[in-house]
Amino acid sequence: MEKIVSLCKRRGFIFPGSEIYGGLAGTWDYGPLGVELKNNIKQLWWKTFVIRRDDVFGLDSAILMNSKVWEASGHVGGFSDPMVDCKKCKSRFRADKIDVKKGCPDCGAHNFTEIRSFNMMFKTHAGPVEDSSTEVYLRPETAQGMFVNFKNVVDTMRPKLPFGIAQIGRAFRNEITPGNFIFRTREFEQMEIEYFVRAEEWEKYFDLWLAEMHRWSEVLGLEIHVREVEGEDKAHYSKRTVDLDFDFPFGREELYGLAYRTDFDLQNHLRSSGQELNYLGEETKTKIVPHVIEPTWGVDRTVLAVLLSAYQEDGDRKFLKLNPKIAPYKVAVFPLVANKPQLVEKAREIYSQLKTNNYKLGTIVWDDRGNIGKRYYAQDEIGTPWCITVDYQTLEDNTVTVRDRDTAKQERISISELMSYFENKLA
Repeated sequence: MEKIVSLCKRRGFIFPGSEIYGGLAGTWDYGPLGVELKNNIKQLWWKTFVIRRDDVFGLDSAILMNSKVWEASGHVGGFSDPMVDCKKCKSRFRADKIDVKKGCPDCGAHNFTEIRSFNMMFKTHAGPVEDSSTEVYLRPETAQGMFVNFKNVVDTMRPKLPFGIAQIGRAFRNEITPGNFIFRTREFEQMEIEYFVRAEEWEKYFDLWLAEMHRWSEVLGLEIHVREVEGEDKAHYSKRTVDLDFDFPFGREELYGLAYRTDFDLQNHLRSSGQELNYLGEETKTKIVPHVIEPTWGVDRTVLAVLLSAYQEDGDRKFLKLNPKIAPYKVAVFPLVANKPQLVEKAREIYSQLKTNNYKLGTIVWDDRGNIGKRYYAQDEIGTPWCITVDYQTLEDNTVTVRDRDTAKQERISISELMSYFENKLA
């Protein structure tokens, strides 16, 4: 874990939030490389589950919502974690994450406060007056934005059951003990789908979405473990929940989740708002309130799992074996040496040609720092799949060397064939 945290800071993936002021617990900033990786993951997810499907519709709902939304959803009354404090060292913990009988994890004392509930929603006020009538919350999940827009989507898109609403967005939880780098933070992003089905078909679609989540994990190169969530560990809205766990350095923990939310949310909003949140079946002409299967993916946890899985060491060589589709940079271009104008000019020409087609390939980067060995080392460490080197032979026959990140092997490719070469690799 220390190697990944160090790499992320050193190479521009992830920085501590507010670092020049000493930081802020549970917050992290994505640097130039990190934001590319993160955006590539989100774009691949959107293409996979929205663009390439006919039964899922996209949404981008507001972070701030009417407080009645959270009252109806049960979050105001029930979205809490058990909290306990050590009276000796004043450390604070989630009571379900430590063994109180073994004493304080920090100082060893056996002197705790009573366990009490702590609501994790961030509260603020909308408008200039701060009183109870202006209280609003930063959303603790993206799901409710999809539920309250159910009627709008049905009225405008006229979908047939089953269908889904998808959203990528930020959520906020006032975690008692954020930690483990970007695993548990107070501000994070979710990729989530609310998939609406007939009540009698929920098991069929639950299994289908579980298979989809397995396929997604395989694409990213992640090994996951399915765990059935039992009893009180399930969320208040769930009838069945399966967690897809990943082996992090600090233990096997939840990476993704799949829940059968029944019609809990739509029924609650129907009663609370007085609006009809029904679906009219074209065949039977009867109104029903659909049930919901909810697959959810944490963006930040995905980034962490991807980095951990991709990190490789081969002697002195360190590299990130990322799926090229999500690598921050797809191709690096550089001259063999930076002090030969002819080589630099030719390399710049190739770089410009590829750059104008980066909507097909992704981000292309120029690098002429240091010697050729140091450039390869740097590009390997940030996961760039291919490096193009313009050398003296290039000036004679218009070919370049293309070096593969994973094997470190090189092959000569004609400049005129580079676009098709990389397009085939990324297909």
